[in-house]
This record gives sequence, C-alpha cells and structure tokens, in this order.
Amino acid sequence: MTISDLDRLHSQLSRLEDMFPGYLTEIVEGSIMMNPVRPFHGKTIQRTWALLEDQLPSGWALVSDVAFPFDDTNEFCPDLAVIPAEAEAENRSEYSPDIIELVAEVVSPSSVRRDYEVKPHCYASRGIPNYLILDPVKGHVVTMWNPGPDGYLGRDTLPYGSELVVDSPLGKLRLDTGSLPVDPKAPHRS
Repeated sequence: MTISDLDRLHSQLSRLEDMFPGYLTEIVEGSIMMNPVRPFHGKTIQRTWALLEDQLPSGWALVSDVAFPFDDTNEFCPDLAVIPAEAEAENRSEYSPDIIELVAEVVSPSSVRRDYEVKPHCYASRGIPNYLILDPVKGHVVTMWNPGPDGYLGRDTLPYGSELVVDSPLGKLRLDTGSLPVDPKAPHRS
C-alpha cells in the first residue's frame, strides 16, 4: 500500500466517522471496518476503565477509541489502551502504538476474527506487553502476555466471575470480571 493509498483511507475514515456516529471505525488489513457499538460493549469498556484507572501508577493514563497506526494496512482504535499520561495530555487523535503498555478489546459479533486473530499478532509484534480480550458473548476474558514477532507466548482464558490479575510492567492490575456484563445470548456458563 502506498502513502497516497493510506492517505486516501485516512480521509475516508475521517468522513465515515463524521457520517456515522455510534459506529467504531478502523483500518484493518487495508480495509475500512465499521461496527455498530452495542450497549454491552460500552458498559464493558466503562466498567473496565473504572476498575483499572485507580490502579495505574502515576504517569500512566487510559485512552479509548483513538487511532494507533501499526503499519500500512492496520490502524486500530483499541477499546482501551494504557499509555504515558504525558502523551494522553497532548489530546491527539493518533498515537504511535509503541507507547502502549496494555491494550484491551471488547468483542462484538462482527469483530471476533479481528480481536482474536489479527490484533494479537499486530499487538505482540509491536511489543505491547499485555493484551486483554473481553468477550461479553462468550462470558470470558482472554489474557495474553510475553509478546514476540509471531504473537503472544502466554495465554489464559478465564470465565467472567473470576478475578483476573494481570502481571504487567505497570505492576499487578486486578480486574473483577464479575462486574462485567454478559450478553443474554451468551452460552450458559457453569
């Protein structure tokens, strides 16, 4: 993909965001992707933000739905990302993915492949230490750590209701997944 192709995609993305409020738009594998945001998606983001924000050490901040260009074909807008507070204070619409310490995505029915397959590879290849996949449809959280060029070497899946402890460069972060919403269409959990 050339610079002019990428500029064209950015221009289209910007127009679409203005035309379709309530949709999350990203560039994934060279295509513009638009997803309607469901209430459980937003609730999961809000509750996770509230659970993590007070645990972050001084100098770190949470951001949501801002652009992180990874390469010529992928520009992600993570549901939550932890970046240096100094960068967050700049209030930009785009940041380098190299400053992310932890990233979290909330799965929606249309984002399953991207969240479980595409993004882990991109996030790990950029050295992002921890990736969380919060899945209100399946009622579980997937935590990934130990990034490498081919993906994350560590991975666990915990049902909602468990306490997740993320051992990160920021310290131990605790997430009580019992407070996260589960889609009523989710399979029964024991």
